[in-house]
Amino acid sequence: QVQLVESGGGLVQPGGSLRLFCAASGSTFTINTMAWYRQAPGKQRELVASISTAGITNYADSVKGRFTISGDNAKNTVYLQMNSLKPEDTAIYSCSARLWTGGGLYWGQGTQVTVSS
Repeated sequence: QVQLVESGGGLVQPGGSLRLFCAASGSTFTINTMAWYRQAPGKQRELVASISTAGITNYADSVKGRFTISGDNAKNTVYLQMNSLKPEDTAIYSCSARLWTGGGLYWGQGTQVTVSS
């Protein structure tokens, strides 16, 4: 079993930056991939970025060049550095984990990111 806790969300002006944190606990050695998703009002949930334990990363086209996902296996923590933020980045950001054994995703509680002047 894996537990995920996000932090780092908040209010930022357009063009600003935020850094999100996702701390994993429990059976962390079973995690294969971790990812950040987001959901804005009136829109479907979308994958923002993912990273495997091997360090392979993927990004949504809308955030390429602006966001960076990274992980620290020793600290069981994944980060999302968000730069050049736009109002359309406003959403609830949630951390997820997929295990080596497959099955459903584990989810954190989510953290609100609001980009507004």
